[in-house]
Amino acid sequence: MSRIVNSTYVTLDGVIQSPQDWPSLGSSGDLGNEIQTALLERCDAVLMGRYTYDIFAPVWSARSGDPAGDRMNALPKYVVSTTLTDPQWQNTTVLAHDPVGAVRDLREQPGGDIVQYGFGSLAHALMANGLLDELRLWVHPFFLGTGTEGDLLHRPGSSGHFELADATTLENGVVVLTYRASA
Repeated sequence: MSRIVNSTYVTLDGVIQSPQDWPSLGSSGDLGNEIQTALLERCDAVLMGRYTYDIFAPVWSARSGDPAGDRMNALPKYVVSTTLTDPQWQNTTVLAHDPVGAVRDLREQPGGDIVQYGFGSLAHALMANGLLDELRLWVHPFFLGTGTEGDLLHRPGSSGHFELADATTLENGVVVLTYRASA
């Protein structure tokens, strides 16, 4: 059975939306790259919602020649969407019906972990159905002071219990907090 590991960038005030537009902190350094690459290497698939797919596909599909880019492009990718019909990114399958059931079936397959990026409605559905095994928050050391309900990590009605498994501080001030689902 696989585990589902969510990896999400978040600000101190809980904003998760559009991290590509946040103030730059510079490189996450060798340690940050090692953490990202190690996660991809232990995973056998990538899971994402449509919004994340639309951001990731053009960036990652154009990237090659480095361990993280090559691994991301080689992995099977699953996108939960009712509107995406012809994904252009190699190895991409669309999960259009019963996403929770489809993810549960993926999780039951033998193999490595499944990484899920972003914390939108898909991540909240996974958490609500007990399918989110690990949460890796990349906490960026600033407040954006913006964001609507859909831009924030927390949403009304969502809850989950996690235990801290690891905390790593990167040279640019980002703290990577790894939590595991508690019983």
